[in-house]
Amino acid sequence: MRNPKVVVIGGGTGIPVILSSLREKGCDITAIVTVADDGGSSGDIRKSLTMAPPGDVRNVLSALSNIPQIYEDIFQYRFKKSGSHFDKHSLGNIIIAGVSEMVGSNYDGIQILAELMHCDGDVFPASEEPLTLHAVFEDGSMVTGESHIADVGKMIDHVYVTNTYNDEQPTPAPLVIKAILEADMIVLGPGSLFTSILPNLVIKEIGEALRQTKAEVVYICNIMTQRGETEHFTDAEHVRVLHRHLDMKFIDTVLVNNEKVPDGYMDPEIYDEYLVQVVHDFDGIRQEGCRVISNNFLKLRDKGVFHDGDLVVEDLLAILYGERKIK
Repeated sequence: MRNPKVVVIGGGTGIPVILSSLREKGCDITAIVTVADDGGSSGDIRKSLTMAPPGDVRNVLSALSNIPQIYEDIFQYRFKKSGSHFDKHSLGNIIIAGVSEMVGSNYDGIQILAELMHCDGDVFPASEEPLTLHAVFEDGSMVTGESHIADVGKMIDHVYVTNTYNDEQPTPAPLVIKAILEADMIVLGPGSLFTSILPNLVIKEIGEALRQTKAEVVYICNIMTQRGETEHFTDAEHVRVLHRHLDMKFIDTVLVNNEKVPDGYMDPEIYDEYLVQVVHDFDGIRQEGCRVISNNFLKLRDKGVFHDGDLVVEDLLAILYGERKIK
């Protein structure tokens, strides 16, 4: 039997956790990564070199790589604040930018690095061009730029993307649509709903492929609400937003953590964007046409709250092989 084809779509620090665990299970993996990040080291590089932001790609390459740990540590090393041009830049971001410039293509540069790092799986940017994320709020106002959205403090109605450096319609990178249509399972997240997951889905062809695919589409719901994005959201409201953006109930299964985060565990100084634990509304999820799998997916580490990749992947594979009882 062939290994199952699993496509993971998102950005940020959430999907590398899932990818690492999928890699250990021998899945045929494709990661589709957002290119709308405009903050931090990625934002500085994208502005300086007019290229797609490298940060989320860097984390995915690292998660799928089979290189010695010391090489991975070098790739992920971040310069300390010293008043230089390298302040807080990740060495991996600079390497991705350099290789992309050398070969004249961000997409081709990523493929070269994936081979160099012996990655178990494909890594595709959602688009070859850097994209700009726009948020329209419920009062009709709007803001441009992923890094500015949370600071507005208003309820988001919807988001959309444009090409950053030209007026052409955003298009997916090569093989992205093929991977979605040939997948056995498509995993969305975990990650920021409006700024990590949706920037990929609102690219027209990607959204259409998700509506057409025969793969099982699974959404991994966030454990915590997020400042300026999903404040006061239940898990069902996360799903409603995804369905509204694609104008279709396309998600088949939702994975929800049911383990309580210990009171006072999270350090608000470090994780200031995360607010309270997401409230469950299983009936609301089912009304969206989805099945619910609730389980203990919680991993507590460094005064932060994360998904346990191994526990999540255990249920993902059980869905694929028809072993998981759906609640």
